Amino acid sequence: MKLNALRDFVTVVERGGLRAAARYLGQPQPAISRSIHDLEKELGVTLFERHAKGVRLTPLGSVFLRRANAVRNELQRAKDEIGQLRGETHGRVTLCMSMAPHLGLLPRVLQPFRARYPTIHLEIIDGVYPIVEASLLDGTVDCYIGPAPSVVPNELQVEKLFDNTRVILGRKGHPLADATSLRDLVDAEWITTSITHKAEEELGPLFQKHGLPAPRLAMRAQSALTFMTALANSDLLMMLPVQWIQYPLLSETFQEIRVVEALPAPPVCIVQRIGLPLTPAAEYLCTLVRRISG
Repeated sequence: MKLNALRDFVTVVERGGLRAAARYLGQPQPAISRSIHDLEKELGVTLFERHAKGVRLTPLGSVFLRRANAVRNELQRAKDEIGQLRGETHGRVTLCMSMAPHLGLLPRVLQPFRARYPTIHLEIIDGVYPIVEASLLDGTVDCYIGPAPSVVPNELQVEKLFDNTRVILGRKGHPLADATSLRDLVDAEWITTSITHKAEEELGPLFQKHGLPAPRLAMRAQSALTFMTALANSDLLMMLPVQWIQYPLLSETFQEIRVVEALPAPPVCIVQRIGLPLTPAAEYLCTLVRRISG
């Protein structure tokens, strides 16, 4: 299988059609069509369904796309790794971080990382594990740093960094600010943070443990900006990592509703692929995170 064929296949997917892919690659369209045809013949399957507006992936094409992306990303990572081992400082590091490490770790990691690798393109995705699992598997994302997922595919490994705890937050002047127990909050409406694949699994077991009815889940969001905007402009509540209230800018806007019940949080961890080493730059960033976490 030729690497150019993988390149052509992925480009057709990304550009939405053969003509657009040919323009992007600077190749005649018949050459791209022939490349895709030869790839389909070699695999013995149809990768695309042709229609009037272009092409769309078949189910088997979608499966192959994940592998093709993994190969392409790993080749780029190999190129970056060789360069960095030779003393060069270019390349790319892509990671996903939840808000706890964003607030508690990133401020102390960023400066030393930039000092060591000033020309590395650093891309940080604000999110939690479920939204980035597929990108970890195909190599689009180097690693995830955030709440430990309960289950991961066999291709991924989980490394614990530190135990964490949570707090309940609302806007300043929230009508339930004087609550002292979860029982006082049974009529409140909540935002869930999507750290699990099912929203009800985030708060439900905690309330059930204390003999309380399931909380009323009014919103589910993935963006910290959504969290902040919704909390500041409503009476919604959230259960969030303690780092939120420890961060000066946020503690000026939100207040903790102190309840007597313990609010455990999943430990913060690093998730990455098994058997495929990170580039020196990505590994150095993880090393900084480990040092600070310890």
